[in-house]
Amino acid sequence: MELSLSQMIESKEILVTGGTGFIGSHTVVELIELGYEPIILDNWSNSSQAILKQISAITGKDCVFYHGDMRDLEFLRSVFKKHSISGVIHFAAFKAVAESVEKPLHYYDNNLGALLNLLKCLEEFEVNKIVFSSSCTVYGVANSLDPLTEEMPVGKPNSPYGWTKWMAEQILMDIAKGTSLRPIFLRYFNPMGAHVSGKLGELPLGPPNNVLPYITQTAAGIRKELTIFGNDYDTPDGTCVRDYIHVMDVAKAHVKSLMHSFESAFEVFNLGTGKGTSVLELVQLFEQVTSKKLNYHFGARRPGDVDALYADVSKAKKFLNWNTERTIEDAILDAWKWEQYRLEHEIS
Repeated sequence: MELSLSQMIESKEILVTGGTGFIGSHTVVELIELGYEPIILDNWSNSSQAILKQISAITGKDCVFYHGDMRDLEFLRSVFKKHSISGVIHFAAFKAVAESVEKPLHYYDNNLGALLNLLKCLEEFEVNKIVFSSSCTVYGVANSLDPLTEEMPVGKPNSPYGWTKWMAEQILMDIAKGTSLRPIFLRYFNPMGAHVSGKLGELPLGPPNNVLPYITQTAAGIRKELTIFGNDYDTPDGTCVRDYIHVMDVAKAHVKSLMHSFESAFEVFNLGTGKGTSVLELVQLFEQVTSKKLNYHFGARRPGDVDALYADVSKAKKFLNWNTERTIEDAILDAWKWEQYRLEHEIS
């Protein structure tokens, strides 16, 4: 059953953890445009204060923002005390697969510690709506090139990052079974792109972990060349196959999740396009739609990467009334527009 915004919540204040990050910031824009009042919480460990200005430039509104670490329980409680929070969208987490292999303790401490403190606050302040930013990495290594469904078994991730997402889902499910907490897990695949205005996009600190910003930085001359990690995977062209989805489509899915109510203790939805695209195909598509030639070479595989991951998204279409509205070409052009804009305006 879908509920209207006025029916669903008495307060429009939504806490967005990691709200100046890539997906978080675009979701904040979507929330504002639909009449919500996002409360942003971030520690800028992998984002920038500059993003707040960009959100305001697009929406014409200044967001309430708190700078701090969610592992500080008293800090987190202080935010809940100041606001009538009716729901939470939880993005805040470290998210680089290869880095998690190198620094597993770093990932377990941050990703799970932050969640546990958040859950303590949800219980104390009687908030039962949480949309959790999960990941397709919980599926582990796919046995074929078929799309992944929510009914497929999980619990065999290929990296500590993936395990933190799987463990977080398990914690949320266990709590939901015995309380009024109603989590929705959004397992997204590979968000990319930028806001159509070109004023907001992915802003990595240091070398990018995701492929498209590395592509745009190479095209802009910031990076000397692009490394495609591995060309010997069990895929048609030897490079990893992923389901690349426009970040604004991902943002819309989070808001739609807030506006739905389910009788079950929890729900899980894949977010993707339902189509796999290889890294090499993505590079070639960038060259085609931007007319920019890229300098790239093949390097060694990255730890934790798997051959292919792409989604069956029929469940999200049916129950969230959600569809992707933008193409890979749109994502590429929007990301390239953002790259040029941020260089012109010296945003970092």
